[in-house]
Amino acid sequence: MPLTATAAVGLAAVLDAAFAEPPAGVHPVARFGRLVGAVDREWSRPRLVGVAAAASLPLLFAGAGAGAVALGSALDPRIGALLAGLVLFSTTSLRMLLDSAREVVAEADADVDAARLSLRSLAGRDASALDAAHLRSAAVESVAENLADGLVAPLAAFAVCAPVSLSLAAGAAAWVKGVNTLDSMLGYRSKPVGWAPARLDDAVMWLPARLSAVLVAVAAGTPTLVASDRVRSLARRPASPNSGWPMAAMAAALPARLTKPGAYDLDPGAAAGGPSSSLPSADDAARAVAVTRRAGLLAVALAGVIAWF
Repeated sequence: MPLTATAAVGLAAVLDAAFAEPPAGVHPVARFGRLVGAVDREWSRPRLVGVAAAASLPLLFAGAGAGAVALGSALDPRIGALLAGLVLFSTTSLRMLLDSAREVVAEADADVDAARLSLRSLAGRDASALDAAHLRSAAVESVAENLADGLVAPLAAFAVCAPVSLSLAAGAAAWVKGVNTLDSMLGYRSKPVGWAPARLDDAVMWLPARLSAVLVAVAAGTPTLVASDRVRSLARRPASPNSGWPMAAMAAALPARLTKPGAYDLDPGAAAGGPSSSLPSADDAARAVAVTRRAGLLAVALAGVIAWF
């Protein structure tokens, strides 16, 4: 069991590095997203529908992943490990996140319109009025925030459950990804059906967001930074109870000011009682991507070690 679980983590990491994502036509998360899309319409009792969707759809997704791994393991432990690795590959993402951020950063100074278009793959915000500096800020914010829900959360769920059962671990990773997907598609104030998915995602992401902040701080060479009053103060500024943590750690580690106009302003310089920090330069943004890569690799290594035990 420990060896196969660790092998599954390694396989998922290798596949991510080699291919970034499964083909769109067979991507399990894309197929799950089409199922979630059927919920995204007008209902006479939207909150009740949202509660039912939050309770059932991630469990359905988890059951599919866990069932496949259980069946494979019954045939041969190696088949089970292969299928668990494929489930984990489908529910985690690092290379795609880094590639998308690099693209926005590279285009921000060369072609602002292209950077605004590329930002759509990272952040769900109106980029039509963003200049190069604010585009870089959005890329840095997104790469830090998505480290938590796109990699650390499903990896942590897999690693914690792996010592109990490989199929349970695969199901846990799929469940977390299902919760994140439900929130990303429905969890907006403009969608009454999204109340329950958003609250569930807040609960599920509480620990992974803070763990991601620690990983960012360690990867940046400032491991004690995340415990500082400055980071805690910055982390509370976004409306989300979780997304501010990895963003605040990144802002303080660079240091650079990260801001979403009209929503939040993470200024580590002002938070420390000094002069205001500047928005990220091209070098700052490139460093943020590099820090996220190291934090992601550290998360994979830790998951492999935890799964072993």
